[in-house]
Amino acid sequence: MSYLAFTFILLMISFKTPFMRCQNVSCNSTDLRALIRFSNFIEWGLDWSSSESNCCTWTGVTCDNSTISSKRVVRLELGAKKLVGKLSESLADLDQLRILNVSHNLLRGYLPGKLFGLQKLEILDLSNNYFVGPIPGGSDLPLIRYVDISKNNFNGTLYATIFETSPHIQVLNLANNYFTGEVPASFGSCYYLQHLFLDGNDLTGNFPESLLQLRDLHTLNIQDNLFLGSLNEGISNLSNLVKLDVSFNRFSGFLPDVFESLGKLEHFSARSNMFYGHLPKSLVNSPSIITLDLSSNALSGIININCSAMLHLSSLSLGANQFCGPVPESISSCQRLSNLNLGRNNLSGEVPYAFKDLQALTSLSLSNSSLVNISSALAILQHCKNLTSLFLGDNFHDEQMPRNMNLHFRNLKTLVIPHCGLKGQFPIWLGSSKMLQLLDISWNQMTGTIPSGFHEFKFLFYMDLSHNSFTGEIPVSLTELEGLIKKNVSEERPSLGFPLFKARNMYKQISSFRPTLDLSYNKLSGLIWPSFGNLKELHVLNLKDNHLSGNIPDSLSGMTNLEVLDLSQNELSGEIPLSLEKLSFLARFSVASNQLHGEIPRGGQFLTFPSPSFEGNKGLFSDNVTPRQPQPADEEMTIIGLQFGFGAVTGFLLTVSFCFLSGWVFRK
Repeated sequence: MSYLAFTFILLMISFKTPFMRCQNVSCNSTDLRALIRFSNFIEWGLDWSSSESNCCTWTGVTCDNSTISSKRVVRLELGAKKLVGKLSESLADLDQLRILNVSHNLLRGYLPGKLFGLQKLEILDLSNNYFVGPIPGGSDLPLIRYVDISKNNFNGTLYATIFETSPHIQVLNLANNYFTGEVPASFGSCYYLQHLFLDGNDLTGNFPESLLQLRDLHTLNIQDNLFLGSLNEGISNLSNLVKLDVSFNRFSGFLPDVFESLGKLEHFSARSNMFYGHLPKSLVNSPSIITLDLSSNALSGIININCSAMLHLSSLSLGANQFCGPVPESISSCQRLSNLNLGRNNLSGEVPYAFKDLQALTSLSLSNSSLVNISSALAILQHCKNLTSLFLGDNFHDEQMPRNMNLHFRNLKTLVIPHCGLKGQFPIWLGSSKMLQLLDISWNQMTGTIPSGFHEFKFLFYMDLSHNSFTGEIPVSLTELEGLIKKNVSEERPSLGFPLFKARNMYKQISSFRPTLDLSYNKLSGLIWPSFGNLKELHVLNLKDNHLSGNIPDSLSGMTNLEVLDLSQNELSGEIPLSLEKLSFLARFSVASNQLHGEIPRGGQFLTFPSPSFEGNKGLFSDNVTPRQPQPADEEMTIIGLQFGFGAVTGFLLTVSFCFLSGWVFRK
């Protein structure tokens, strides 16, 4: 559940109790002392005035209005205040406290055990901090309804007491911590629980049977753990479920055919497990399902989605399984379908003509199958007027890439058709796709020149034409790509709707791709244009293994964000410009196997580059690079998805420090 959704639930719960901020009446002396001691443990971020004795006026403090003599603190809300420090045990003295929110701060350390003895506490939000250790045992929170301790560094097993003594809890979020062991049976006594988040931990065992007693459950997220065994058929008891996510575990066996009992289920994800067998009949006929993700399993058989029953289906991801047969024509009846991923299966045949009726479709992946007739596929899919992302790679082997067909993909932002061995020339019809952001037609057999006119593509920031046989000069218009000259904030880079596998990496967002121009392994000739230096937002420039000649332009130093520059295996001459020492983010550099001469630069990042980056140039020399005999070619460079080092030493240290402070965000 999103942070905004949690905030909405929290507000709905909190509004049930009337509070008011008191401006002119002093707060209770015990509460005042407790808050002062609490503030002593906060090292940064708290702006309370020590001279102000009425704590009811302090930032984040709310008192009740039940008495005249003194007011009791009932709410302490200090979320997202950039607080640094620890939680004081004195908070336990706020015995009338009903809401405690210190989320989204930089708090650390162990939780005070007495904090879990606040008899009036209803809402506890400690999420997005750096707390460590186990949940304190012996808790007694009889009125608690909302607990969020997600995105911390808690560990240990889940103690049973917090659940046995909190029968009214409605929202429990323990996600993204380091909890281990099995889910305790006492979870079953939380009869009013509606939203349970256990994802992103190291929990083990079979599907927790105690959860099958929670008949009011709306959301159950247990993804990204170590659960195993079969998916318990008892989930049919959870008739109020709206979202069920069991992804990234070790579940196996058949998917239970019980979905007719889950009449409210809208979102079901079982991605990246070991499920096998056919799709359950009750699942492919579910009228409530909106999003269904069963990708990366071992499911087999034909894809028999019943769109006449699944009227609300908008996202279907069945990629990376063992489904066979033709691409199912019946899917064209799913009129609300916007994301469709059938890639990495054993599908065959052609794209069904009826797919032209998928007018809501925005993202489509049919990659890594055995499809044929690319001309027909493109002619059909152009009728999907809302299509923005199209992935057809590793299909249509040795066919001819359509060049002059009257094709129009006016809203297309991502086109990926690599590893097909397609013949022919660069497709002219792409000229109408002015919204393109990402283009990959690598690993084909295309010939001829690369056309000019790329300056009209204002949003294009990633182009991979590598491993083809393109000839002629590099179009100057590639140095005029607006998306590589300046950051274009006017055009959002959308989610792909499903994961895209590229080389050994997986991407979910287009923004995950580094701004790239990859023209390597072609037969291009001519000069490297000085205007490449205008591409200040470019991260990767790969011109390896072509027939480029002339000098390396000094102006390449203008590519200030460049991380990879590969000019190897060309016919370049002259010296390596000293200006390249200014490229402080440059992590990978090679000019091997050219005709360069002169001294190798010794400043900037150049001292970090190994000698193979310069070998094969008889005229190059350096006191800092020991000459060596030519070695067998290194393993082919994979540009996409490299985790590049942060250029200069100072920048590197800053990055390490940042990652230390916020590493838990990226742990999973």
